Amino acid sequence: GKWKNKERVLIFSSRGINFRTRHLMQDLRTLMPHSKADTKMDRKDQLFVINEVCEMKNCNKCIFFEAKKKQDLYMWLSNTPQGPSAKFLVQNVHTLAELKMTGNCLRGSRPLLSFDPIFDREPHYALLKELFIQIFGTPQYHPKSQPFVDHVFTFTVTDERIWFRNYQIIEEDASLVEIGPRFVLNLIKIFQGSFGGPTLYENPHYQSPNMHRRLIRLSVAAKFREKQQVKEVQKIKKKGSKVLVEEDPTEVVFETPAEEKPVEIQLVKPESKPIVKDKKKLRKIQRKKQKKLFRTEG
Repeated sequence: GKWKNKERVLIFSSRGINFRTRHLMQDLRTLMPHSKADTKMDRKDQLFVINEVCEMKNCNKCIFFEAKKKQDLYMWLSNTPQGPSAKFLVQNVHTLAELKMTGNCLRGSRPLLSFDPIFDREPHYALLKELFIQIFGTPQYHPKSQPFVDHVFTFTVTDERIWFRNYQIIEEDASLVEIGPRFVLNLIKIFQGSFGGPTLYENPHYQSPNMHRRLIRLSVAAKFREKQQVKEVQKIKKKGSKVLVEEDPTEVVFETPAEEKPVEIQLVKPESKPIVKDKKKLRKIQRKKQKKLFRTEG
């Protein structure tokens, strides 16, 4: 057959990504034979410059990883140059190299795409489904692809997020074993244009990482403040509980006074005790004297 569907995907990132994002990007390139790579984009450049990069690379789709604050990762999926485009927050990233992924598949094989039923009910999910199909689906008869279907890309919606998984299809019993990579996409916005333009959809359940970290700090501070207030209340209670009790005259009734000893005044100075010298030293001195006498007599 002829290679008719000539979709090409550009996969690259901005500067400042960590090693896990770099491995994830490399895993997507190995799983998608119709992808192309490019050098990292400078942070100072505007996002619409990516459209020109895609045009130079002869690509009509783009996956762009954007790193911020060296801890937050954002993913752009775009249909260049007309649009639409979607921006996601990427969470819970696990790569192919991790030992927990025991599955395996042929390099360059075409995947099956499995979608949650909610992708057909909601309009914004239907738009994302078409975008996922065009980006992640390997074109038939692609020169670098293999004519085999031995793994599945699954897109599941849970907790207002899209969960991406890659499974191997075992031929014997058609069971699934996870290959990897795995990540969770939290949708932020869908734009009409490529990397910008009017907003088609904005996720009302999205919470930015900065806000999430701020709420965590506030909760920790509230717990500390509550502990301090409890301590202060306990101190006030201890101070208030000390009530002065009047002296009871009946307490001393059964107490017997101690006998008073007569005071003796010594008018004569006490005799000094004799100083007892060490007997061993005296014996040594006597022996030395006797030795001297013997020597003089001899």
